[in-house]
Amino acid sequence: MTVEYKDIDIYQDDHLVLQHVDFQANEGELIYLIGQVGSGKTSLLKTIYGELDTEHGETTVLGINTKKLKPSQWPKVRKQLGVVFQDFQLLPDRSVAMNLDFVLRATGWNKKQEREQRIKEVLDHVGLPDKADKRPFELSGGEQQRICIARAILNKPKLLLADEPTGNLDQENGKHIIELLNQIKEEGSTVIITTHNLQWLKEYPGTVYRCDNSRLVKE
Repeated sequence: MTVEYKDIDIYQDDHLVLQHVDFQANEGELIYLIGQVGSGKTSLLKTIYGELDTEHGETTVLGINTKKLKPSQWPKVRKQLGVVFQDFQLLPDRSVAMNLDFVLRATGWNKKQEREQRIKEVLDHVGLPDKADKRPFELSGGEQQRICIARAILNKPKLLLADEPTGNLDQENGKHIIELLNQIKEEGSTVIITTHNLQWLKEYPGTVYRCDNSRLVKE
């Protein structure tokens, strides 16, 4: 089991976002979180990578009881998962390679040659081997999102979280991103995607959970 939540509540500040949440994600599973804006999809993802706390119940992520984790222990969990943000969150003053190198150095890759090789591998993986020296503003939205996926898979994560990864993209670029995420799932990672585009659920079927009226319901 990659993620297992039993009867938890999620708050944003003092506002109850989701209550009595039961959620499971198995190894190598593709999961969609759907629902209206503000229904709790992103908040649920944030609890998985430790940006939001949970109340009550039990939470296990990658075999770790995250209820008992101290803030100083979260980096060990985060190193095993990747996050793709809707707004990219690339460092604008650095090249693509420097963006990726920053993450590798921060997660313990001390040998420059190994970092350079891993950067080449992930850029090849997302189909952008010639963009290493480009700054983010020199890339299209679809290219920036693929770089974000490259960044998220640097440490070969067991779990990949993608928050509205196609939300800022046109249909064609969005399709490329979903295909790439599905490919990563086929390689063995658990992939959890929040989305408003229900077309992806038909083209790339997976397990579906809906956030609705402060509850998470498996469809």
